[in-house]
Amino acid sequence: MAWSLRGRVQLGGLLLSLLGWVCSCVTTILPQWKTLNLELNEMETWIMGLWEACVNQEEVGTVCKAFESFLSLPQELQVSRILMVASHGLGLLGLLLSGCGSECFQFHRIQFKKQLCLLGGSLEASASATTLFPVSWVAYATVRDFWDDSIPEIVPRWEFGDALYLGWAAGTFLAFGGLVLIFSVCLGKEDVPSPWTAHPTAPPSCTLPEEFDGSFHLTPRPTSLLI
Repeated sequence: MAWSLRGRVQLGGLLLSLLGWVCSCVTTILPQWKTLNLELNEMETWIMGLWEACVNQEEVGTVCKAFESFLSLPQELQVSRILMVASHGLGLLGLLLSGCGSECFQFHRIQFKKQLCLLGGSLEASASATTLFPVSWVAYATVRDFWDDSIPEIVPRWEFGDALYLGWAAGTFLAFGGLVLIFSVCLGKEDVPSPWTAHPTAPPSCTLPEEFDGSFHLTPRPTSLLI
């Protein structure tokens, strides 16, 4: 089946959005939002996420404990929980709407396909914002606390975890996917004939003119027109 240029662009936007949505879900689950290495015990590493805190020891392994209270979390982690969950909902809804409005899936009964694709791309862009904002806020709070002069130097400092980099990548994929879907609405549709629906067009019928024998005939006018 031959696709038009708009269909290929929409497929690329859907794949980028799907990749960003999966990375965003993984970022929310991972506990490596912050890492802490103790100088007194280099064999022990602390990690903190949105849902639990873990300690990694070479002899014992990794032991995790979920946070008992939502209100006991720092403000950036509280807001990050809410925004990341909202990002998953917006991204999934955007994928469904964009899929129904794209030319990749031939739902002939669905009208307003351009509007559905435009709305889906806008939701993907919103999901990108709700992913990049909490990740960047946690990164800012980590840098602020790391260079805080009021904290004694002997106190260990939290650093960036791998989940933050994955969250930035997820937000970027969602942003590019949403923009590609929005841009695809502006593209013109190329009419590609399908071998299943194409009908052979008959050539125009040509009639030979009658031969002129040099004589002409008088046609009597209707009597109704003479009155």
